[in-house]
Amino acid sequence: MFHGAVGRAFTDALPELAARCLREWGLRVDGPSMYGMCALVLPVVRFADGRPAALKLQLVDEESAGEALALRAWGEAGAGAVGLLAHDPETGAMLLERLDESRPLSAVPDAREAVGVLARVLARLVAVPAPPGLRTLADMADRMLAETPRALTTLADEQERRLVADCAAALGEVAGEPGDRLLHWDLHYDNVLAGRPGTDRAHEWVALDPKPLAGDPGFELFPALDNRFDPAEVRWRFDALSEALGPAYDRERARAWTLGRVLQNVLWHSREGAHTLAPDHAEIARRLLGR
Repeated sequence: MFHGAVGRAFTDALPELAARCLREWGLRVDGPSMYGMCALVLPVVRFADGRPAALKLQLVDEESAGEALALRAWGEAGAGAVGLLAHDPETGAMLLERLDESRPLSAVPDAREAVGVLARVLARLVAVPAPPGLRTLADMADRMLAETPRALTTLADEQERRLVADCAAALGEVAGEPGDRLLHWDLHYDNVLAGRPGTDRAHEWVALDPKPLAGDPGFELFPALDNRFDPAEVRWRFDALSEALGPAYDRERARAWTLGRVLQNVLWHSREGAHTLAPDHAEIARRLLGR
């Protein structure tokens, strides 16, 4: 159970919270519930205008705390994220635009086509400056670098220790310029859905479920390399995604921040007792380091 006793208490309170949101926002459920790692989503319809929507209920933590703030900023900029219709700051409950849950980007059979779509979504999202109040990549990078020596002692293989040390060195080169863009942080193929048929976004691919932070766009590339992993495609995907950030963006910065994402995953896994790297993460690092 995520978040221990707090997570259990949140789960126990979900029926009452859902009933309250349905009542206060004038909604009725019109389909089966959906859930992922950390949220319950109910397909709903608004009584007032018959508009389909999605009621998202989740425990507010460090990662989800800025979601409504980010969605508002992207919405005001028309930047390709799911629309926020209502938000309860006390509980974190959100009423969102309903997308077509039957058409995730992960279902597009051609992986290169999916990467191209995600690259275009990425470019729109990171064009927006981060609003004040979000967690920052600067703080995250500092914590990662401070924790690296401990994590290195947990790895059993000398070559893996060298690989992780090189990831940390690359991160150290860019950590002093952490950036100020609004980042999604979890932009993989299942977090991009097609717009709902019959709406003005029917032909658009739309990002959802951000874990937002303020930082450098290069920190966004890793999920698209790791999701639907194919070692032979790592460099092609990296080039396509970094190119989407614009001709003025430094590819070496993107490489360094992506290696920083590899390091972040190593740190997480080491806290859970892992003594080796995930094979796909190690392969991404090796290929970006030219090994």
